[in-house]
Amino acid sequence: MQFPKKLQQKLIQRVAQSSLRSLGRENSCIDFSSNDYLGFAKSESIFNKTHQYLVACNIKVNGATGSRLLSGNHKLYTEIEKQIAKHHNSETALIFNSGYDANIGFFASVPQRTDIILYDEFIHASIRDGIQLSNAKSFKFKHNDLIHLDELLKRVQQENSDIYVVTESVFSMDGDSPDLVTMSQIVNKLTNVHLVVDEAHALGVFNFGLIQKLQLENDVFARIVTFGKGLGCHGAAILGSEQLQQYLVNFARSFIYTTGLSPHALATIKIAYDELSISDSKEKLQQNIQYFISESKRLQLNFIKSNSAIHCCIISGNERVKNIALQLQESGFDVKPILSPTVPQNQERLRFCLHSYNSKEEITNVLENLATFV
Repeated sequence: MQFPKKLQQKLIQRVAQSSLRSLGRENSCIDFSSNDYLGFAKSESIFNKTHQYLVACNIKVNGATGSRLLSGNHKLYTEIEKQIAKHHNSETALIFNSGYDANIGFFASVPQRTDIILYDEFIHASIRDGIQLSNAKSFKFKHNDLIHLDELLKRVQQENSDIYVVTESVFSMDGDSPDLVTMSQIVNKLTNVHLVVDEAHALGVFNFGLIQKLQLENDVFARIVTFGKGLGCHGAAILGSEQLQQYLVNFARSFIYTTGLSPHALATIKIAYDELSISDSKEKLQQNIQYFISESKRLQLNFIKSNSAIHCCIISGNERVKNIALQLQESGFDVKPILSPTVPQNQERLRFCLHSYNSKEEITNVLENLATFV
C-alpha cells in the first residue's frame, strides 16, 4: 500500500530541518532528562506499598472495565479524589487519565462560544489543542508579560463574556514561572475573569504546587495537576469547585468517553501522595537545584533563569544543539536537545532536568563538560 505523498513530504521536510523525531531508547547514562524529579517512578518502596495496599483492600482486578459513567467508577476513585482535594486545599479533585486528557477536556468544554481565552504564548501543546477544540475566541499574551496581559484584558472585556486567563506555574520548555501573585490580583479585579493554572511541573518539586506555596488556592478557578512527573506515576486531576467538577463530569468528552484508570494506577497515585507527605526527596531536590544554579554561574554558562527542576541552555540551531547533546551523551550524561518546531527557531536548547538522586559530583561534571562544548 502506497504511503500518501503529502505525508511523505512532511517527513522529508523534517529530515531537511534536522528535526525528525524518533523514539528514545533506554540507556545507562546519568539521568538529566527524565521528569522523575523525586525518583518516585523508580521507587521500590512505592511499588511494594502499592501492591500491599491492593492486597489489603482485596482488590484483585486488572482494569477499570469501562468508563467512569458506566462500570469503571470503582471505589478507589472516590477515596483518592478526596485525598487529593484535601492535600491541595481544594473543594474537589476530578481524576483524568493523563494531563493531556485533562487539558483537552477542560478547554474543549468549559469556555463557551461567546467567551475569550487569554493564554501565555509558551503554553503547553495540550492546552493549545484544547483551545483549538473550543468555540471560544483566543488570544495569546507575551510570555510572563503581565503588562501585555492587562492590556488584553482591558481590550476584550465584554458584558456577556467570561474570560479565562491561562498559564503554567512552571513552564516545561523554560523552567521559569510567572508572577502568580500579581497575575491573580490583575485577574481577580474583574468578576468575569477566571485564572487557570497548569501545575504539571510544580507538583512534587514545590511540594503540592506553587499555587499552594503562595497561598493562592482561593484565587484560582481551576488547577491542573499531573502525576507522571514529580509523583512518578500516571494520570492527572483538575482541582476546583463542586460545580466545576459536576460540569466536567457532564461535558468533558475526554473524561466521559474513555475507559477509567486501573485500580493499580489509582493505588499508585495514593501511595505517591502519601510518600510526598513524608519523603525528604523534596529537600534533596531543592539542594540540587541551588547547587546547579551556583555551578552554572561559576562556569559562566548561559541558562534561562529558573528556580524549578528544569534548566535550559539556549544553543541556536537544530544541528548544533543535537551535536552537543550527543557529545554529552557519549560522556555518560543523558541530556536531551529541544529542537524547533517544539521551540521557536533560534531558541533551540539543551534541557537539563534535575532530580533528588543526582549527586553534586554529577552536576559539576555535566556542567564542566558542557562548558567545553559551548
